[in-house]
Amino acid sequence: MNMLKDMHERAVLLVPDKVLLPDGVHSGLGVRVERGRITDVGPAGRFSAEALPTIPLPRRLLMPGFVDAHHHVTQTFGKSLVFGEPSEIFRRVWVPMERHMDAEAIDVAARLAAWESLRGGFTTVADAGTRATVGMEIVADAVGAVGLRCVLGVICNDLQGGQAVATEAQILQLARHHLGRWDRHPLIHPSLAISIPEAASDEVLVAVARLSREARVPFQTHLNEHLAAVERSLVATGLRPLQRLGRLGAIGPELLAAHATLLTPDEIALLRDSGAAVSYNPVASAWKGNAVAPALLLSELGVRLGLGTDGTRSDAFRLLDAAETAQRLTSAMASGDSSAGGGWRWLDMGLRGGADAVGLAGKVGEIAPGAHADLLVVKLDIPELAPSWDLEWELVRLANRDQIESVIVQGRLRLDRGLPVDWDGEALMDRARAIAERIAASAPIQRIDPCASEHRAQWKARQEARRP
Repeated sequence: MNMLKDMHERAVLLVPDKVLLPDGVHSGLGVRVERGRITDVGPAGRFSAEALPTIPLPRRLLMPGFVDAHHHVTQTFGKSLVFGEPSEIFRRVWVPMERHMDAEAIDVAARLAAWESLRGGFTTVADAGTRATVGMEIVADAVGAVGLRCVLGVICNDLQGGQAVATEAQILQLARHHLGRWDRHPLIHPSLAISIPEAASDEVLVAVARLSREARVPFQTHLNEHLAAVERSLVATGLRPLQRLGRLGAIGPELLAAHATLLTPDEIALLRDSGAAVSYNPVASAWKGNAVAPALLLSELGVRLGLGTDGTRSDAFRLLDAAETAQRLTSAMASGDSSAGGGWRWLDMGLRGGADAVGLAGKVGEIAPGAHADLLVVKLDIPELAPSWDLEWELVRLANRDQIESVIVQGRLRLDRGLPVDWDGEALMDRARAIAERIAASAPIQRIDPCASEHRAQWKARQEARRP
């Protein structure tokens, strides 16, 4: 039985071998947790007078849960349907699929996404909104039941294909309703979203950005991700997407720009000067992007940065590796920068940087008094870390999700060795398989590239044809 199972019922002292704090890895510390919060951190011996129930964690690292700064929790059923596909798969796969998902499908997809995120070490995700027609409470209830903290976006588009589909008044009514409905939910934090700037009129872009700013919540949008979207914006408005936001005054600290891979020098300056945040999504760039965000440059210039999966692969340690590798291959190697961020930068981006980007700075992504007790217990007694010389770098390059023994959110144990502690994971997977098959069969999904087996057969046929 995991000793952490009942920790939410009383104040406890966690005494791990090592603790990851904002300034690095420390030994000999205790972390006091009560009522879902971290209440104190200090030398373990200092807590002896309190006679707290103590949970020793030998040969373990206690670290904050990671923050996924850009996710799509209702797109879980797509997965390998989009492998090998060209850019802008949202038009051919995600939108058709989500619009054919009923309440049951959304519930199961969101639960599955939440479980995957927790398994991968993410205790908080920022969801950019669903195009399904069901109510947002279904998504909130699903991720909350699994135990994932979610910055939940509601899509505020008023245009579709350049045609109006809602009035500004209707959009603002939707937005205000969403902002006011989660006050008592311990794991749901509201956000407003516009899918891409071209999906909103100038008036709605300005209004949604202003409302986000006033409510102090993130304004999420996919920005400067694909060449096609940049060119459509230029044709329609004479401005690139980010330039358009800047011209309208719809950019500020509330902006959470997903991707931002295609940036001109003046756009980089605009991000820096406005205080906007960027979700750097390296796996998405590798799988279906036109470019990689210049994360090292943005970081050096002081642009706020988090790491996002874009719903690709919910594995935080592999995301750290991808973040560092993408920068090494696209910029650091050419300039002889062998450090490429020094290791710690990617950890910080996946933790405190992500928390700041999604509007939860000081509340998640760090072990500090007052923060939510959203924690990971990571096994260190493995061959890959014997010997261990620089644990922060090793977490970026060598760690994997199999080392995550316990996932704690709001002071409650949610997963034990990847498995849920209070609900049936096998039953959820069975439901997911059946429902996903139904949705994929009915939705007008358009794939361009063949599946792997067909691709192999085509390749073999070409080889045979070339033989003399």
